[in-house]
Amino acid sequence: MLWSALLLPPCANDPSSPSPPSPDALRAVATWALQFTPRVAIVEDAVLMEVESSTRLFGGKRALRDRVVAEAAELAVQKVAWAPTSLAALALARNNREDGIRRPLQDILDALPMESLRAICPHATTLAQTGCRTLGHVRALPRAGLARRFGKELRQALDRAYGHEPDGYVWEMLPEQFKGRLELPFRVEHAPALLQGARRLLVQMCGWLAARHAGTTAFTLHWWHDTMRSREAGTGGQLTVGTAEPSRDVEHLCRLLAEHLAKVELLAPVGDLELTANEVHEQADSNGSLLLDDTDVTESPQLVLERMAARLGPEAVRRCVVHADHRQEWMAHWQPAAKPLPRQAEVSTELPQPTWTLREPLKLAVRNNRPVYQGELQLLAGPQCVEGGWWDRDEVAGSGRLVMRDYWLAESRHAGLLWIFQAKLDDGTGWFLHGIFG
Repeated sequence: MLWSALLLPPCANDPSSPSPPSPDALRAVATWALQFTPRVAIVEDAVLMEVESSTRLFGGKRALRDRVVAEAAELAVQKVAWAPTSLAALALARNNREDGIRRPLQDILDALPMESLRAICPHATTLAQTGCRTLGHVRALPRAGLARRFGKELRQALDRAYGHEPDGYVWEMLPEQFKGRLELPFRVEHAPALLQGARRLLVQMCGWLAARHAGTTAFTLHWWHDTMRSREAGTGGQLTVGTAEPSRDVEHLCRLLAEHLAKVELLAPVGDLELTANEVHEQADSNGSLLLDDTDVTESPQLVLERMAARLGPEAVRRCVVHADHRQEWMAHWQPAAKPLPRQAEVSTELPQPTWTLREPLKLAVRNNRPVYQGELQLLAGPQCVEGGWWDRDEVAGSGRLVMRDYWLAESRHAGLLWIFQAKLDDGTGWFLHGIFG
């Protein structure tokens, strides 16, 4: 087995500390830890997780250790330790020792102070009077007398720490929705400075998303003003950040939030933050290929567009989006880059679609019952019959968008391949040029 103990402040060098970590802080770290393993438990002033089965998934013990240590530090975790048993890892963390794997576990634990196990602390004075100073000294006492004098809980804690008895914990469950709250260590008067506390909440949220194999397309940062505020300032404010594609990349979400916070002016100092994930969608994980993937090396264009939109404004950066529509004029439209993308449009016809489309169809002349554009046109493929749009209405023009057309792929000796259609008119039928193939 491989266990990791995440110790929150105050560190247990003083086991009798009157201010243990708050239940909310422990629960927040436990929720983040569920991305690594489903076997996470809150024990005393620490979060324990059994990660033996997860090491290969995260690239080995060293890679897993580096990631846990780096991200846990942003959640105010002060000590991280690793050992074959949960209580051994917790004892090592309390003594600021991380590695409990490279040497025999018995040798490591025997040298630790006896107060490293919480079950010994109530009896520390009595045991010290008998000459006990370390866990090895306590373990050397007669087992029957130890249990009779100090209770079976102390002996069971020793056995569990040394691996002679199995652990029995109630595992933490992943909440259905994410809502993280943080009390700031000092009052913040400028909105960009909120990012320091918000990043801690983002790390928690991204851990929750990773455990759900999901990403978010919208999250909201709430803030509450200090009680010493003017009545006009109100209780607080909020800021919602959206992304076009599901994401759980902490760095990207932080950059987006920073761009939005740069435009916010706080009406009063802020003392508390809360982060909620508004829209959550499934997101595929990396396939873990042995080959290098160039897409992972550089930032994707989508992330760049979202950051530009956050800096310049949502309407300043737009992109073309394809719709599943048979009508050529409404197959695509421009939308803000930060707006979520619609579902990918399905191919509506086997005929090729033009590279360029005219803003308004150009009526063609007819010669010998054949359309003319820089010479008579030869029809190569078609027709593609399009009839639809009765449900659509142009509110500006006050007219409907019903179209009834037969599209053809035509060839012009001088203009190349063209996309034309034949439509009914009041005085018969007419031919129109609608697109050009580049």
